[in-house]
Amino acid sequence: MTSTMTPYRSQAGPGRDGFRQLLGAEWTKFRTVRGWWAGMACAALAVVLVGLLGTAAGSHSGSAGAGFPAGPGGEAVNDSFFFVHRTLTGNGSITVPVTSLTGVIDGQSREYSGTQPWAKAGVIMKESLSQGSPYAAVMATPGHGVRMQYDYTQDIAGIPGAVTAAAPRWLRLVRSGDTITGYDSAGGTSWTLIGTARLPGLASTVQAGLFVTSPSIIQDSNKGGGTVPAVATAHFSQPGLVGGWSQQAWTGQQLGGAGTSGSYTDNITTGQFTRSGTGFTVTGAGDIAPIVGGIAMGPGYTLENFLVGVFAGLVAMIVIATLFITGEYRRRLIHTTLTVSPRRGRVLIAKALVIGSVTFAAGLAGAAVVVLLGQPHARADGFPTFTVPPLTELRVLAGTGLLLAAAAVFALALGVILRRSAPVIAIVVAITVLPYILGTAGVLPAGPAEWLLRVTPAAGFAIQQSVPFYQQVMNIYTPPNGYYPLAPWAGLAVLCGYALLALAVAATLLRRRDA
Repeated sequence: MTSTMTPYRSQAGPGRDGFRQLLGAEWTKFRTVRGWWAGMACAALAVVLVGLLGTAAGSHSGSAGAGFPAGPGGEAVNDSFFFVHRTLTGNGSITVPVTSLTGVIDGQSREYSGTQPWAKAGVIMKESLSQGSPYAAVMATPGHGVRMQYDYTQDIAGIPGAVTAAAPRWLRLVRSGDTITGYDSAGGTSWTLIGTARLPGLASTVQAGLFVTSPSIIQDSNKGGGTVPAVATAHFSQPGLVGGWSQQAWTGQQLGGAGTSGSYTDNITTGQFTRSGTGFTVTGAGDIAPIVGGIAMGPGYTLENFLVGVFAGLVAMIVIATLFITGEYRRRLIHTTLTVSPRRGRVLIAKALVIGSVTFAAGLAGAAVVVLLGQPHARADGFPTFTVPPLTELRVLAGTGLLLAAAAVFALALGVILRRSAPVIAIVVAITVLPYILGTAGVLPAGPAEWLLRVTPAAGFAIQQSVPFYQQVMNIYTPPNGYYPLAPWAGLAVLCGYALLALAVAATLLRRRDA
C-alpha cells in the first residue's frame, strides 16, 4: 500500500522573517552601545543649542525691525506702494493709459534720473488696505514690459517694451466674482488678454485704483554693494470706470513703510499724487512682491538661519555612523556577523536602515525644536523672520532629517570600503561640509561656488532652502546669499546618489573581500 504525504510549506514569505531578525539584531547592536545613542542625542541637542545661540547673537547684534506681513499663501511679502483708490462693490472694471514712467535714484552722493527695471505703475484691485491681502494688478515696468501680477508670487508677461510718450500702455482690470482678468493694449482699441487671477473668497467690496512703487536698486559689489533707494513717477490719463464704483473722491495714501526713498530727499520725495488735468501724476516707492531674503531685503531670518547648528550635529552623526561599522572591523566581529548572516548585501542594507532611521529621527527632532523655539525668540527681540507656507516648512524640517540620514549612510558605506574610522570621517566631512563653506562664504567667485554646490555632496543642503527664486524680484541669487544652483529635491538627490554609489561599492567589497 502506497501512501502520499503533502510536504510542509511555510506560509511566510521567503527571507522575510530572516531580514526582520537581522534588522532587529542591528538595532540591538546600536542601542546597546551607550556611546552611540547618547552621541546621537547630543548631536540633536547640538542642532538646537548652536542654532539658538547663533540666531540669538545675530538678533542682538543686528538692527531690529518689524516682522514681514504674510501673503495669501503664507509666504512673507513686501506690500508697500502709493495707492490712489476708490471702493468697488461687486463686479466692475478700470481702464487707464500710462503715458510716462520715470524715476529718481539716490546715489548716496547725488540724485540722478533713472528707474529700477522692476518699478511698477498700473491698476490694482486689492481686497483691503491691509498688508498681505489678496490682489490682482496690471502694470507697466521700465525693463520688463507690461505684467499681470497677483497674490505676490504670480507673474504673467504682457506687451514688451517700456512706456514712452510715443508708446503709452493701456491697462485694464475686469472683476467678475472672485475672478479678475487683466488686459493690455498699445492704442486703447485692440485689447489682448494677459491672464486671469482667481482669488477664492474675495470680498464683495474691494479697494481699486492706480498705484506706483519702485524697489531699491542692488548695487554691484565693486561699487560697495548694498542697495540704493529709488522712486518712480507715472502719469495716468483719466481712468475709465464701469460697475459698482463709489462716488467718493479719489484717496491717495502710502501703504507699507516705503514712503520715503532715500537720505537725499531734495528731489526724492515721499509718495504722493496730484491731479494733472483730467489725469493723475503718482509717485511711489517700495514693492509688491514676495520676500526673498538676501541683500535686497535687509536683516531678517529665514528657516535656514535657525538650522545653522545642523553642521555641528552632522559631524557628530558622521562619527557615529562610521563607528557603527568600523567598530566591527576593529574588534574583528564582522566575520561573526557575516557568518550568522551570509547574505552580505542584506547585512549592509540592515545597517543602513538602522543608522539612517536613527539619524533621520534625531535630525528631524533637533530641527523642529530649534525652529519652534527660535522663531518666537527672534520675534520677541524685534528681529524679523520670513514666514513660509506650511508645506515649505515641513519640507525644510523633514529634508534636514533626510540630509543627515543620507550623510550617515554615506559614511557607513565608506566605512565598509576603508574599514578605518579616521580617514572615513575626514573624507565625508571634507567633501560634504568644506564645499558648503567655500560655496556660501563668498570666498569664491559665483561660478566655482555654484559648481561646488552642484557636484559635491554639499548639494544636499539645498533641501533646506526655504525661499525660491522669483523672476519679478531683483536680488543676488547666488550661494553667498543662501541660494543654491539646484532645486531642493534635486540637491538632496545628488547627496543620495553619492550614498547609493558608495553602498554599491561597499556591497561588492563585502562579497569579494570580506567573504
